[in-house]
Amino acid sequence: QVQLVESGGGLVQAGGSLRLSCAASGRTFSMGWFRQAPGKAREFVAAINWSGGRTDYADNVAGRFTISGDNAKSTVYLQMNSLKPEDTAVYYCAAHLYRQLRVGVYPEYWGQGTQVTVSS
Repeated sequence: QVQLVESGGGLVQAGGSLRLSCAASGRTFSMGWFRQAPGKAREFVAAINWSGGRTDYADNVAGRFTISGDNAKSTVYLQMNSLKPEDTAVYYCAAHLYRQLRVGVYPEYWGQGTQVTVSS
């Protein structure tokens, strides 16, 4: 069993930046972030794997968000820049033990979620 502990998030004005962090209690193959806005389905945001460092991004965050990781600490970071009101959502850390997280790959583990609110 892998536990994911998130930190970061909060309230920021449009155009601002925030950084999310997520630490895993055990070894994983890939970690990443999903988000869920009120009334909408949960969607993939970004992911990274520990084997080669491959990264994947959703089209609507590419160029604004950057995912990075510290393998020794089993921790991933999501740097979010140029935030927009439509980025407002609960952001969930996620992990998979043997696959790259991306659109269409369902995580095996989830964090508890952290709220990100972007005001206009």
